[in-house]
Amino acid sequence: MIQNDMSRRRLLGLGLGIGAAASLTLAGCGGGDSTSGPAAGNGGKEYTGPKVDLKLWNGFTGGDGDIFKALVNQFNTEHKNIAVSVATYQWEDYYNKLPGAASSGNGPDIAVMHMDQLATFAARGVITELDDVAKNLELSEGDFAPTVWKGGIYNNKRYGIPLDMHPLGFYYNKAVMQKAGLDPNKPPTTKDEYTSALVELKKAGVQGFWVSPFQFTGGMTFYSLLNQWGATLFDAEVAKATFNSDPAIEACTWLVDMIKQGYSPANVGQDADYLSFKSGKNAFTWNGIWQINDLKKSPEVQWGVAPLPQIGSKPAAWANSHNFTIVKQRANDANKVSGAKVFINWLSQHSLDWAKGGQIPARKEVREGAEFKALPEISSLAPELEYAAFPPAAPGLGEVMTTFYNSFNEAALGKKTPKQALDDGVSKANRQLEDNRKKYGS
Repeated sequence: MIQNDMSRRRLLGLGLGIGAAASLTLAGCGGGDSTSGPAAGNGGKEYTGPKVDLKLWNGFTGGDGDIFKALVNQFNTEHKNIAVSVATYQWEDYYNKLPGAASSGNGPDIAVMHMDQLATFAARGVITELDDVAKNLELSEGDFAPTVWKGGIYNNKRYGIPLDMHPLGFYYNKAVMQKAGLDPNKPPTTKDEYTSALVELKKAGVQGFWVSPFQFTGGMTFYSLLNQWGATLFDAEVAKATFNSDPAIEACTWLVDMIKQGYSPANVGQDADYLSFKSGKNAFTWNGIWQINDLKKSPEVQWGVAPLPQIGSKPAAWANSHNFTIVKQRANDANKVSGAKVFINWLSQHSLDWAKGGQIPARKEVREGAEFKALPEISSLAPELEYAAFPPAAPGLGEVMTTFYNSFNEAALGKKTPKQALDDGVSKANRQLEDNRKKYGS
């Protein structure tokens, strides 16, 4: 198993168990400040108080972790009165550990958190509001991609300051395309072009697009296609699941037909789609932006990357985002909170180096700068920000998303028709959503 891919799968495939862990209500959090008088800070612009030691938790276990730690070290060098120490855990362990640690007073001051986890931890009082940070730093939607900025809001209050966005990208093997007589510098961008390319690849004895039945990456591919067809996973209130609509079934059927028509083998194993791409056995794979750096380590592979082809009626791509949050403590230290806000602002402004780890910066000024554009592969996926399909802000959604991905799994493996698989999934998802309303009081 590729280490980078392993860490990313842990990073993104959170689903089971997290909602239960995060449902622990932090009755002891949000207590009185241990400092007297106003804090020596102004919402993140600067900190002039006594030295504070801050604990920061994250789940960057791959190569991105080294880049992140280097940035923290740079911050510490430039800020003599703030010392940030980093603790790194596997993401699934991290999310399960965080509520209890915060409740007992042993949690971090700062926590990196995915967009789809913010609502759960905000609903249970694990993280604190950051509206004053946005206000004092004069940050607004115009400074970020709108979808990323709105993703940090739950119940009309901000809980996360976005750092980046990581979408699916379209990877194409140039050598395999040439073998089939295709132009290796013109990857398909439409449904007709995609189908035509697969036909030519099949003639050359290549199954060009391996469809994984697993969340990584077939489920996320279906998530993208569902949105391309104009369907939604849930209604506007996230009260009912809607991923069995006619457009959703059509999107699922198109993907499953890739297997039936012989463009993909059946029963593709976990990660086999990506590994076969690297070994020249298939031409196209839809995978995360994080694979760019892994492919750069394999000079024998002739590859390119581009935004996802538009197969449906509009462009769309699965995506998630890292956000900075501040964790509530039993007795909050106002100076620590002020120092934490300075760190969040600083790292957000210095996200170009973070982009080199395989991320698209959330900050518009960084994303539009010449240095970011000089990262050709990563910057090539930046246009997807405008139509990225992010998960909605609803507490306890992890288990529901697992049901969605499991539904696709059953369809891709031929256990059920796409309609039956999605109908059954929606029935289960609606029960889970009802349970979440009872659990989270919303």
